[in-house]
Amino acid sequence: MNWITVLFVLSLTAYVAIEWWLSIMHQRYIMRHREQVPTEFASVVSLEAHQKAADYSAARLSLGRCALLFDVALLLILSIGGGFQLIYDFWLATDWLSGTALDVVFMMSVFALLALLHLPFSLYSTFVTETKFGFNKMSPAMFAKDTLKQWLLILAIGLPLLWGMIAIMNAWIDDLWWLYAWAGWMGFNLLLVWVYPIWIAPIFNQFTPLADGEMKTRIEALLHKTGFDSDGIFVMDGSSRSGHGNAYFTGFGKNKRIVFYDTLLEKLTVDEVEAVLAHELGHFKHGHIKQRLVEGALMSLAGLALLGWLVQLPEFYSGLGLTTQTPVMALLLFLTVVPSFFFWVSPLMAIKSRQHEFEADAYAAKHASASALISALLAMYRDNASTLTPHPWYSAYHDSHPPAKIRIDHLKAQ
Repeated sequence: MNWITVLFVLSLTAYVAIEWWLSIMHQRYIMRHREQVPTEFASVVSLEAHQKAADYSAARLSLGRCALLFDVALLLILSIGGGFQLIYDFWLATDWLSGTALDVVFMMSVFALLALLHLPFSLYSTFVTETKFGFNKMSPAMFAKDTLKQWLLILAIGLPLLWGMIAIMNAWIDDLWWLYAWAGWMGFNLLLVWVYPIWIAPIFNQFTPLADGEMKTRIEALLHKTGFDSDGIFVMDGSSRSGHGNAYFTGFGKNKRIVFYDTLLEKLTVDEVEAVLAHELGHFKHGHIKQRLVEGALMSLAGLALLGWLVQLPEFYSGLGLTTQTPVMALLLFLTVVPSFFFWVSPLMAIKSRQHEFEADAYAAKHASASALISALLAMYRDNASTLTPHPWYSAYHDSHPPAKIRIDHLKAQ
């Protein structure tokens, strides 16, 4: 048997086994602690809210396991089952497509098929799970409108990028084609980050400047004290689609924006909002955003270098169900199949992300109020129905943020 096939099946099996085991263990752990609020949170989180969080987490975990099995089965059918080859043969049989145009249409049709097949899970999550627990604010018409916008945006942005990538691969200028592709990819990503807050985000949500008042005055004072320049402070109409609350800043250079969900501002005090913003500023001041950009750049460089090697291996194609050995096939396998070989990278990235959260919390405690950040976090845990009792192993493997108790204990020690 082809060694690529063996490695693929073993990696996929390990991935599914680990994810399934952690999910079941996490769900059982949450439900075992459902009947009692942890002592340290009892004064803020009611038993009803705690049980809602447990049931909400269990519902999402159950749906996640169904989606996992579906995605893995679909991947097997499309790869070693010959599905990708059948789709390519269909387009190859047409008389009006050839060269790069054929390759681009083939890739876009595969991505469209994957999106359509996964759509039922998005519908169920939005209109069953999120609705059941009181978070969904979207109507079917709004969901359809947002989905259409997403697809049109993918066409407008992704199509030229995909065309350029395939054109570079087909041209095969020299053995360093992957380096040229990487340079183009990085340029595109930086441009996307820069234009996102101004041109892309407003396609889906409304952003209004934060109204004058005590909150704006406090926030501007904090920004001045920390030396953070931005394009403005905005409130996003998150309540039009969901009951979840959050805050973030986006963009870079003069296009940096601070964004608060309206749902968050409705439920937090001025002190708490200031502490949440100080936490976000901590990420910026510690260089976390730049670190992630650099890490992403290095990972994409390593990935494209790997693709530059794989594209020359006949067994790479045949081992994953393809008889056609062309650059576009290598790119498709690289985007859909190869990630399963590197599932173990995700928990390593989660470890670093949790460390960044601790550093941002410490910055917030220094420049705002640790107690205000603690109360804000507890309010967000409660209002977003986030479980306060995650299984330690599941959290260590998956969570980008530390568990509630550990995070709050760190803040209390500041």
